[in-house]
Amino acid sequence: MTQIQRSAQQRPVHVPVLWTVAHGPHRPVSVRVLARCLLRVRAFARELALTDHVGSGGY
Repeated sequence: MTQIQRSAQQRPVHVPVLWTVAHGPHRPVSVRVLARCLLRVRAFARELALTDHVGSGGY
C-alpha cells in the first residue's frame, strides 16, 4: 500500500463545514440529509461551471 507523505510546505487539508455537518454524528438525521443534498447540488454546480472551461466531456 502506497503512503502519501506531505511535505513541510503543504497546508493541512481544509474540511468544509457543510461536509462536517453532513457526516458528523452529533446532528439530527434531517439536518445531515439536507446537508448531503446541498453538497450534491454544490458538486453539480461546480461540474457545470467547469464544463465551460474544459474542452473535453461535460454535460
